[in-house]
Formats: sequence, C-alpha cells, structure tokens
Amino acid sequence: MNFHPTSSTTAARLRLGAFVAVPVLAFSVACVGGDDTSGTRGHDQVATVPEGTATAQDKDADKPTASESARPAGKSAFFDAQMTFVQCMRAKGGYKDYPDPKLSGYLDWSKVNEIGEQPGRNEGIKAGKDNVCADELQAAIAAEPKRDQQREYESMLAHAQCMRDNGLSGFTNPVLSGGGVVPGGDPSPGSPVFDPASPAYKQAREACKSKLLDGLDGMQ
Repeated sequence: MNFHPTSSTTAARLRLGAFVAVPVLAFSVACVGGDDTSGTRGHDQVATVPEGTATAQDKDADKPTASESARPAGKSAFFDAQMTFVQCMRAKGGYKDYPDPKLSGYLDWSKVNEIGEQPGRNEGIKAGKDNVCADELQAAIAAEPKRDQQREYESMLAHAQCMRDNGLSGFTNPVLSGGGVVPGGDPSPGSPVFDPASPAYKQAREACKSKLLDGLDGMQ
C-alpha cells in the first residue's frame, strides 16, 4: 500500500469546510418630501432607483475581489494549500521535481509514486526529509473538502477486487471504521508482500486506476 495523505487516513484526516459565507448588504433608498408639481426635485429629496436598474455599487459588488481575480478559474483554497505543500517539498523537502497538484487540489499520486520508486527517494516522499513539510501537509489536509465516506469505501472496494483480478491475489479490502475508511492493499504492510516497483504491480495498478475516485489514487 502506498502512502496517501488524504481523507481516509485514520490519523491525519481533518475535516474543515472550505466555504466561507459572505454577508450580503442590502441598500434601500426612500423618497422623502411632498409632490413636486413643477417637474423638478427639491434639494431635500433623494432620487429613487427604478426597479431592475443596476447602480454603480451593485456593479462593483458583482466584480471579483483582487484575490479572486488572481486565482485561476476552477481552483480552490484546497488547491492553494496543496500547492503550498508542494512548494515546500521542492524548496525544503528535497524533491525539486515534486509534481503540481491536479486542478481538483488532489496530488497526482501516480507521479509522486514514480519519484518514490527511485533509489533512495522514498523516505521523505510523505512530508519531506525529516518531516520538514509536515505543517504544510496538515494545512492541506485541513483544507480538503468533506467527502462521502460510503462512496470512498465502495470505490476502494471495487479497486481491491480489480487488483486481485489482475494477479495480486492477496490484495485486501478496505474497511469502514469509526466513520472513516481504512484502505486495503498489502496484507502485511510492516513486511510488504507486494513490490510497488514490480512490473506485475504496476500493470495491475494501471488496469485498476479508473476504479478509484479522484483523490484516492495511491491510497491502496
């Protein structure tokens, strides 16, 4: 089982909503004073805004803020936090070639695992050498959107069955536990039975990758 620091790891999962409610301010303008039969308004009157007419304030309210404009379309606070972790891994963690996260914010674990399979490069692949990027990793985990645990379980269950069907007969099923999902995989993680770098394992992983939901790749 390859390490993957996302929702279903029992020790690291932190659930924080990524949505911030923005209060909406409603402005109303009232007309005061009596009727103006001359067709001109008195100096003490305030003009009413015809219904459906946008004011300058309304138009400005619809404009994105500077921070929203700077963020590429489709990206999120989760992506930003994950990108901060990636930048730490490149600058301090000892992995200058650590890949960018996907647009969804999740790491591309097929690429991360390829780096970890290189001689002498697996030890710090989780959080950098000496866990120097552990804080950034935890912040990324905290920013991850809440996910459906049942769907995660069903996805990993289908993946485990696929891995067995593709030659890894001892590949274990995931387990629902304590409201989370414990991934399946190698029946003896402490003394691994499977070699993720072997051609047979890589072939099975490639054949079954479509069974996993986005963000679950590499978890088992």
